[in-house]
Amino acid sequence: MLSQKARYALHAAIHLARAEEEDRAVTAAAIAAAEGIPAKYLEQILADLKRRGVVQGRRGPSGGYRLARAASDISFAEILRSVDGPLALAPCVSVTAPGRCPDCKSVEHCEIRPILEAVRHTTALLLEGMSLAEAAGGRQISFAAPPRETPEN
Repeated sequence: MLSQKARYALHAAIHLARAEEEDRAVTAAAIAAAEGIPAKYLEQILADLKRRGVVQGRRGPSGGYRLARAASDISFAEILRSVDGPLALAPCVSVTAPGRCPDCKSVEHCEIRPILEAVRHTTALLLEGMSLAEAAGGRQISFAAPPRETPEN
């Protein structure tokens, strides 16, 4: 499940992507007010994004936050990894922080690993494929989920 912190980070980053179009910095207070994010919490999120090189911050009268790179070069996946860590549901399928599940008997013979790997791969494809610029411009992703099989009566 997407954390509240991740949702706030995405909203703040999209807000900055829109400000990029006008070539202006935005204060944390302005983002918080516009997006309905608690200001103190937003400051922590922006600090995480700054540490990861996603945003830049400048103090002073003309200060505020900007994206560190073009919005078209920053994906949803990068934002999520910056605040929540790996996209994978389990460490055994993580690309950025691989590891063994605590109760794992055998990675090679795990029955659930193949589906978790497919979920991680599909999730990463979608999140890597959506940039802040596209989201700020209103791009929508639509896809048809495969029909669920229903048991016959």
